[in-house]
Amino acid sequence: MNMAILFAAITVLATTLGGYVALKSSDRFHLVLGLSAGLLLGLVGFDLLPEIFEMNTSDIGGIRSVSLAILVGFLSLHIIEGIFGSHEPAESDYGHDHEHHNIAGSLGALAMGGHVFLDGVGLGVAFKVSNSLGYAVFIAVLVHAFSDGLNTVSLMVKTGNWTKSSYRLLGVDAVARIGGASVGTYLVLNDSMLALYLALFSGFVIYLATSHILPEAHSRHSSRWTFFATVCGVVIMWGVVASLAH
Repeated sequence: MNMAILFAAITVLATTLGGYVALKSSDRFHLVLGLSAGLLLGLVGFDLLPEIFEMNTSDIGGIRSVSLAILVGFLSLHIIEGIFGSHEPAESDYGHDHEHHNIAGSLGALAMGGHVFLDGVGLGVAFKVSNSLGYAVFIAVLVHAFSDGLNTVSLMVKTGNWTKSSYRLLGVDAVARIGGASVGTYLVLNDSMLALYLALFSGFVIYLATSHILPEAHSRHSSRWTFFATVCGVVIMWGVVASLAH
């Protein structure tokens, strides 16, 4: 089995674990979310950005094309999430009166499948660049998979839409990530195009870490330990990237 597809399959376990933690209403998952955000930011800062700027030096209107792609990735996910309300922090006090909460159940959770698919594509593309980048992206996708499982289940429970059939949504999450990895693996792209996709993926990751995972981690349990967990995540990814570079 292809490495990217195999690792995408492994993330299914993380998604399931996240959903289990949400159902058990653990009071400590904010620390895991803080750690996850740090890992994601560390991946972008220490591995993805250096790689994409080295792979693609083209510019558009005097601006590096990969820089533009990063912003496009961030803003596109921001707009999509805003329309569907699919990534509002599960414990947030923001927007309880917003009408979009009426559709933030099944529709919002299903909309998460889109960025989950892009997770998988990013994993497949990363392995096409190098094994070390693929391993680093796998770690970030793994922790993001945990967050997705937690957020999907929390969202359904919070909006009163949780039923046994909602377990299928976790299945959608898993299939989307494996499908994305398959697509990413077999995409025929030159280095410049690979860099552009990884730049888009970086924008997605930055958005998820800063606009979803961190706000959720701090929504009701903000403390110095949450900040510490985030810093630990960054430091851990620093060590991972440095070890993979040798």
